[in-house]
Amino acid sequence: MSDRALFVARAGALTTVQDRGRPGHAHLGVPRSGALDGPAAALANRLVGNRPEAAVLETTLNGCALRPRSTVTVAVTGAPCPVTVDGRPASWAAPVHVPAGALLTVGSALYGVRSYVAVSGGVTVEPVLGSRSTDLLSGLGPPPLSDGAILPLGTPEPLHTRVDTAPQPAPPTELLLRVTLGPRNDWFTPEAVRDFTTRGFRVSSASNRIGLRTEGPALERRLRGELPSEGMVLGAVQVPPDGRPVVFLADHPTTGGYPVIGVVREPDLSAAAQAVPGTPVRFLAVRRR
Repeated sequence: MSDRALFVARAGALTTVQDRGRPGHAHLGVPRSGALDGPAAALANRLVGNRPEAAVLETTLNGCALRPRSTVTVAVTGAPCPVTVDGRPASWAAPVHVPAGALLTVGSALYGVRSYVAVSGGVTVEPVLGSRSTDLLSGLGPPPLSDGAILPLGTPEPLHTRVDTAPQPAPPTELLLRVTLGPRNDWFTPEAVRDFTTRGFRVSSASNRIGLRTEGPALERRLRGELPSEGMVLGAVQVPPDGRPVVFLADHPTTGGYPVIGVVREPDLSAAAQAVPGTPVRFLAVRRR
């Protein structure tokens, strides 16, 4: 095997390979997938000189530990966390030189949920439908990382503009999601629609890459009938029978039978990826563009 590879010494709670996803396949029942915090993943790639479409690692809560077979440049972004190389502190959100055989440890998130690890050359697992992303719902792409796995790496870009460090937004202390009402807001009582856009919710611990679940006021339906399955989009806010809104994220199903009360603007979803359980959530109604 090539020496351009990473050995996974510790996979962590949930670490997956992610890139910009596989849009354009919803008609086949395949969601977009891809990094939940797209700006953080893009910044990590830029810091190590990768192309924007290069695949990175997305960790969840407690990081991971990796040992490269050759010397690499690494950057960790997203949720702030301690970074060490062979036990010595290294920079977060900045390029880090990791010698061949050294142990890179990405620690637990200090706040936020997901950190992103970019390696010079990018992770080059076999693409599926044009993407290397792990899709937890459909099972497409590589499986989540496991201890002892080996990940191939690509060849680093020969020249790039060096970025020493770069600012990025902190994980949210309150999640404000701009939402366009519809297409099924008329399935709810006027009081429920008002509660949706004026009252507060909280992020549920049951949230995952498929959807951000909320706790708070139950939204009462006006229509009690069954809704035939219809197409679902990224950011759709579906309301299941318990009345608590669910915001669909990257691995969401492409169809669903519960009414969608609104759709969150895509630029707001990266903050949703970093919202820890208990984070206050507010939905702000905006007009269609």
